[in-house]
Order: sequence, then C-alpha cells, then structure tokens
Amino acid sequence: MTTTYYNGMSVAMSRREMPDLPMLGHGDIQLLRLLSTGLPVEAVARRLDLSERTVRRRTRAICDRLGVGTAIEAVVWAVRRGLL
Repeated sequence: MTTTYYNGMSVAMSRREMPDLPMLGHGDIQLLRLLSTGLPVEAVARRLDLSERTVRRRTRAICDRLGVGTAIEAVVWAVRRGLL
C-alpha cells in the first residue's frame, strides 16, 4: 500500500489501483502551497527548516514528476487538480 494525494485527500492505494497521476507526498503539497503564496525560496526554506538548495532541488523534482518546466506551472497543475 502507498499513500497518495488526490483531490486534496490522502488515499491509500495499491500500486495497481493508482490513477495515472504523478504521486505527490505531503511534503510536496506543503512546498507547493508555500510557493503558491509568492514567498521567495529563502522564506520557504526558513518555514520548512530546509536549505535553499534543498527547496530548489525538491521543487525541480516535483516539476520533473509532473512534467512541467517551472514551479509556477507545478502550482497551477496542483490548483487545477484541487490539491491546493
């Protein structure tokens, strides 16, 4: 079993049952939520108690998973799916 977020709800699913949506964990959603407020990377890093480099790396990984080019596109993707 694995936990995924779909339409803002945490759902436990087996690998077979998972929809064709990229998996985003709670930390990914939290990072996108902070980025959606317009905070600079430095402020997001402070709020999450992470380094700026880690925030940038995690943001890039989320973008790659979602198949988008920028953090703004990732936020829009999540908003359109009701995750934010």
